[in-house]
Amino acid sequence: MILIICATFAVFGVVLGFSAVYFKVQGNPIVDKIEAILPQTQCGQCSFPGCRPYAEAIASGEADINQCPPGGQDGINALADLLGVEAKPLNDEFGAEKPKSVAVIIEADCIGCTKCIQACPVDAILGSAKMMHTVIANECTGCELCVAPCPVDCIVMEPIEQTINTWQWPEPERKYA
Repeated sequence: MILIICATFAVFGVVLGFSAVYFKVQGNPIVDKIEAILPQTQCGQCSFPGCRPYAEAIASGEADINQCPPGGQDGINALADLLGVEAKPLNDEFGAEKPKSVAVIIEADCIGCTKCIQACPVDAILGSAKMMHTVIANECTGCELCVAPCPVDCIVMEPIEQTINTWQWPEPERKYA
């Protein structure tokens, strides 16, 4: 009996392994390259629900490269360079470029409504109903989606200070023809 069950599992394992190789779906490699350039804030300012859908729209020609305020002009230039098109300024319709920031909850004012938790696309807010919440700063992308739903305005966006832990070499200047 056990031998029959083991043989059945082995057959199913072989069939699943073969199916995984034979029916493998190849993604569009240009979408992956575009997504790698985008800032991964998942903020929706570009009018798409996240960075992956925006990358797919750029690759298919449905969206322009200048719709991402968190990526700023550097992101637009990198997308233009990748796609071989001319760089253009950020479209003001989607917002303005701002310094990178992180959400901070003023704990004394928090009423524990959980609306900020529901709004956060990356689960960077920790807390429970009727308890004070806090932001996991290393996970926060600075998308600002938690600010508007807060009924007591206890969430503020603070620019990320350059410290020894957050400092990075500036990217080299690129010359665009």
